[in-house]
This record gives sequence, C-alpha cells and structure tokens, in this order.
Amino acid sequence: MHPNVLALGAVCLWASLALLSVSLSHVPPFLLTGLALLVGCLPALPLVLRKPSVWRVPARTLALGVYGLFGFHFLLFMALRTAPPVQANLVNYLWPLFIVVLAPVLLPKTAWRGIHVLAALMGFSGAALAILGGAGGSDWSKPAGTVGVGLWSWGYVLALASAFIWATYSLWTRRVPHFSTAAVGLFALVSGLLSLVCHWALEARVELSAQDWGLVVLMGLGPLGVAFYLWDRALKTGDARQIGVLSYITPVASTAALLLGTGQSLSWAIAAAAGLIVAAALLGTRE
Repeated sequence: MHPNVLALGAVCLWASLALLSVSLSHVPPFLLTGLALLVGCLPALPLVLRKPSVWRVPARTLALGVYGLFGFHFLLFMALRTAPPVQANLVNYLWPLFIVVLAPVLLPKTAWRGIHVLAALMGFSGAALAILGGAGGSDWSKPAGTVGVGLWSWGYVLALASAFIWATYSLWTRRVPHFSTAAVGLFALVSGLLSLVCHWALEARVELSAQDWGLVVLMGLGPLGVAFYLWDRALKTGDARQIGVLSYITPVASTAALLLGTGQSLSWAIAAAAGLIVAAALLGTRE
C-alpha cells in the first residue's frame, strides 16, 4: 500500500481523538492514556505470538518509542489542563510543520524545496483557521478547567514541546536500527504502564462505567492503536516531508467530527480551512 495512503489512514483515525476525548473528559488524563495505550498494543499481539523476536528491540529504540508515545501524550494532556484548549491544540498542531522543516536536519540526503515550505505554510494557515474557526465563542483568556486566568500560560510551552516530541520521534524512527512495525505495540505497552504509574501517583481514583470502557477500547484500537502502526509503516517507506504536509488534514477532520458529534453547524472558516489544507496536501505531495 502506498505510504501516503497509510498516512491518511492514521490521520483519519486521529481525527476521532478529539471527539472521544470530549466524551471521556471526566476520566483523569493519565488513566485514560494508560488504558488506551494498553488496548493499543493488542493489534500487535497476533504477530508477536507467532514471532516473539519482533519485540526484541535495542534499548535505544525502546526509549525512542516511549519518548514518542508517552512524552507526547503526557505533555499534551498537561497543556490542555493549563492553557485554553483551543490555543493549546493550535500550538500542538505545529508538529506536521516541524516534520517538514526538521526532515532535512534530522534525515540524511533530505533537502528543503520551496514547494514544501510553501505547502507547510499553507497547511498551517488552514489548521489555524480550522481550529480558531471551530472555537465558537470560547473565552480565550481562560484556560481549561480552573487553572488560572490570563492571556499567557506555560501550557503553550508544553503544547509546543509535545509537538516537537512527536515530530522528532517520527523522524528519528528512521535513524535507529530497523525495527518491525509490530514493535510499536511494545512502545504502547511500556508507555501505557508508565501512564498508569503516573495515574496511581498523581491522580484521584475514579470508577468507569460500561460506556466509558467501550469508548476507551475504541480510542485504544483507533487513534491510540492502529493509527500508530499505520503511521510507522508510512514513515518507513514514504517521504517524511510529504507525510508531514498530509498531516494537516488532521485538524480539519477532527473539527468536522466534533461538529457532527456535537450538532454544531459548518462555518465558513471550516470550509475555507478545508480548501487550504487540501490544496497544501496536493502541493506538498508533488515531486
């Protein structure tokens, strides 16, 4: 399967993450992340049972996997708790741009081209328009929950760091010794256990309903599961710059899912953002 198709599959699954997160907003973030990542390791188990060696990876590779999966989600959830969620998400969506502009720095024999820079800027503009246009009448001066009030929050720094982590993780997977895509299940397993340890140490205990468990399983099998395997395979076989630009579809698709799920109407800003991002994707995937 073409790498860009695999990347689009991951993007479509990630588009459901925001809606699922809203539905599970009452679940502590470390608990939610830990449970979902443990479910996310399950798709790799059939191959692991047939060939256990696919989970035998160097410590450096395992550390990179935990850096990406655990580090990204830890900082993102902290950002969403300490900064206004709309702006925090906007900052976090810098990760596709980071992939495009960092690829020549972190990957040998990869060079910038003007077309990639233009596509990245167009894509980021569309992502910004999609998220800000979908914000409705939210108060930009108030962060999520009750954590302080003000135009500045250190949560923006956390969101920026989470974007940097996912971009560098995605690129560095091509610098470490080759590993099976099934090893992503090991990364999810270790990251999930680490998240549950953080939940035990830092968060209050809660009881989950049957509906909560069902949504957690959906999240684990989709945006925190199969999406990771598709993403890893795409990065191993495709052009990181093109894949980074295609990732700009995520905020538009995610916003569309939220609009459908919450019954809100489509705005001109979302429609314009979709046009910008589709144009950027087409431009960025040209050779």
